[in-house]
Amino acid sequence: MTPEEVADPAPPPHWEADIVAADGGTVHLRPICPEDADGLTGLMDRSSDQTRYYRFFGPMKRLSAKELHRFTHVDHDARVAFVVLLGDQVIGVGRYDRYPGTDDAEVAFLIEDAHQRRGLGSVLLEHLAAAARERGIKRFVAEVLAQNSTMVRVFQDAGYKSQRSYEDGVVHLSFPIEQTEDALAVTYEREQRSESRSIARLLTPSSVAVVGASNDPDKIGNALLRNLLDYGFAGPVYPVNPSARHVRGVPAYADIESIPDDVDLALVAVPADEVEGVVEACRRKRVRGLVVVSGGFGESGPEGRAVERRLVASARASGMRVVGPNCLGIVNTEPALRLNASLAPMVPGRGRVGFFAQSGALGVALLERARSRGIGLSSFVSAGNRADVSGNDLLQYWATDPGTEVVLLHLESFGNPRKFARLARTVGRTKPVVAVKSGRHVGVAPGLAGTSVAVPEQSVAALFASAGVIRVETVAQMFDVGTLLAHQPLPAGDRVAIVGNSTAIGVLVADAVLEEGLQLAHEQPVDIGVSGTPEQFRAALQQAVDDEGVDAVIAVFLPPLMAGSHEFGPALREVAVGSAKPVLASFLSAEGVPPELAVLDEQGMPARGSVPSYSTPERAVIALAKASEYARWRRRPVGDVPELPDVDEQQARTLVRGALASAPAGRELDDDELMALLGAYGVPLLRTRTVTDPETAVAAAAEIGYPVVLKSTAPWLRHRSDLGGVRLDLVDDDAVRGAYAAIPSGDPVIVQEMAAPGVATVVEIVDDPSFGALVSFGVGGVATELLGDRAFRTLPLTDLDAAELVREPRAWPLLDGWRGSEPVDTAALEDLLLRVARLADDLPEVLRLSLEPVIVGPANPWHGGRSLVVAGGTARVGPPTARVDPGPRRMRSPL
Repeated sequence: MTPEEVADPAPPPHWEADIVAADGGTVHLRPICPEDADGLTGLMDRSSDQTRYYRFFGPMKRLSAKELHRFTHVDHDARVAFVVLLGDQVIGVGRYDRYPGTDDAEVAFLIEDAHQRRGLGSVLLEHLAAAARERGIKRFVAEVLAQNSTMVRVFQDAGYKSQRSYEDGVVHLSFPIEQTEDALAVTYEREQRSESRSIARLLTPSSVAVVGASNDPDKIGNALLRNLLDYGFAGPVYPVNPSARHVRGVPAYADIESIPDDVDLALVAVPADEVEGVVEACRRKRVRGLVVVSGGFGESGPEGRAVERRLVASARASGMRVVGPNCLGIVNTEPALRLNASLAPMVPGRGRVGFFAQSGALGVALLERARSRGIGLSSFVSAGNRADVSGNDLLQYWATDPGTEVVLLHLESFGNPRKFARLARTVGRTKPVVAVKSGRHVGVAPGLAGTSVAVPEQSVAALFASAGVIRVETVAQMFDVGTLLAHQPLPAGDRVAIVGNSTAIGVLVADAVLEEGLQLAHEQPVDIGVSGTPEQFRAALQQAVDDEGVDAVIAVFLPPLMAGSHEFGPALREVAVGSAKPVLASFLSAEGVPPELAVLDEQGMPARGSVPSYSTPERAVIALAKASEYARWRRRPVGDVPELPDVDEQQARTLVRGALASAPAGRELDDDELMALLGAYGVPLLRTRTVTDPETAVAAAAEIGYPVVLKSTAPWLRHRSDLGGVRLDLVDDDAVRGAYAAIPSGDPVIVQEMAAPGVATVVEIVDDPSFGALVSFGVGGVATELLGDRAFRTLPLTDLDAAELVREPRAWPLLDGWRGSEPVDTAALEDLLLRVARLADDLPEVLRLSLEPVIVGPANPWHGGRSLVVAGGTARVGPPTARVDPGPRRMRSPL
């Protein structure tokens, strides 16, 4: 067998990816293979003389057979190459070649002229760098002709710290490819721009085709076309129906390829078995995006999910994004566009709220609810099975959309929870994100099983808390909070003034304010009485708004026993318009923004300054409490992840790798291994020995120093002093012998130094398979475990996160001087949490870590100068269950 006949090694499967290009279109990237020889030849033929000259430093027209073989046969180690495909056509190629015996590799690209300036060179660089890091390469070197300024910028703008030199018309660039914060920031910024543009292509089409348009009023193709026309779409609309010359009076076409003009967006409403053919026709027509309303895909079972995957793969390979299938559609209320590409016959007017809903069936009701409340929308997307476009894509779009100020999310599941947390945290710093998550007590719906991961409720709560997402329990609450945020400013604090015309209702509101954790600005609500006049109402409201001790005002107005109630609305509205503080009301039990309280914009929709009203005062208070909690999160500094210079990550990594070498599937660490692991991260441990007989226990106690503790290593006895598994305050040899004999188990026994008195707490790492580790903290004890009094946070943990984590459990007063006791050293607890979080972030192989008990006492030094010690723990290591490295840009894979 000749060397040419030897099979190339297989590349890692995760090196293949769908990519969103800088212009919002999609391409496919994968490792090169020998069958790409014709594709490379075609790429060379379609490239200009200048492009080929820039790549090969000479007037090369074609690649020789020997060169084609070398370029297409790589070992996916020292020599790696990726091709970029649009459909089945190679439009770009990038490669690196390692310098023998070094950690350096030369990198080079060739991008077809028609696809240059789409960011494909940057994408190739990211993926080549990620592959090179996996292969132990630390530095890239590039030789670029000086006149090739575009490629020079690709390297210089990648976020790597490059060294540059110039000789004989060639720029020599050298840069380390480690994943630094700067490089990651560049990646995220490019990802946001690309994904935002891909959604903008869907929401701002210049022309729309309705495939499956019908004259039958009972068909969804009829409803789609009717809603598109009735809403007044600004561009041409093309019905596609092979059996009709006109649909709803508009000339129809037999198929999408028969349309004489370009088509930006195709709405697909044909039976499921015909959709793949439509997608192929859209590819040939160069359609830019698809909204697939048709059902019968992932929601119908495994066979439907397979068809769904093929649909998405085909669309992405052809440059198209897909909304759906099995969705309600999309809406853009921009007056110059007016796109209602949905099954909703009536949509809200123009506003400042972006709305994402997974459920198509629920979508119509949600849009009607928003319309009836006077909530204007900027855009709306119902993702259905969410095979491609997801809530994360919409977050990317709304992050920089000037027409969107508030984001509402109705979520049934998560496709990529880690990315959602990152995006929501970024968006939330400038725009509130309100989310209702259904399915808290049931699994993922069958239709979403192929594109979702199950996330436990505690993980969802931690994810939302870390990201600043305003979590609400119901759809009604989502609209309550959204109405407030869309029309009123955020409160600067928690002090609430209450103004109304009923003492009884005012007291109910005051109770609700305190119940929701807000403060009363005054001891009693201001009551103008049932006979109060509009002028008195206005004066009381104005006084509350002007009071420096007030952060928000709740107005409660019930119909007086006389005529003229319509005069009170303008009084309330006029005070609110001039206020920098939020003013909200329970006005005549109206919901949303009633006409009396609305400040209208040029489209006739309630603008900022309008006063939201709630059917009950309690709902108004809950909405205000959610907004206040969000405002507090937004005012909070971002926090820092401290360096912790005394950490020995390499020692810990060596220990974990050694444990996995003996048990690749994973195992529990023994006590000595656990102590070494924690010691590498500076975790303060009690001196401990494990023994198997009473005399060895006596010797260990003498070595450690009396008093000591004996503990059983049996899991059911490990922390159970009530069952005899723990024996405390043993002061001499006889006490140790007696305690050893009394422990009801034949398992080995731990001899440990006796900790000084303090509060027992528990610190844990809980691995979530979908997005990695959570840090958990709680006060120890059976009662606390029974009540589930634990606080959780996602990684990475900042110093501010650690401070909040310590104070969040309901049992926090036990640490803060309960009943005259001295407060514990919370700084030591926070430091421990940061160290444990760093351990979990550095070592995703640590699947579970439980430190119990962690004894913490007063800040004044005791017991050798330590205010905190870890008295016990367990750990399990195994293969990581979640991808922790964010890696290069890629679209979520259809599962």
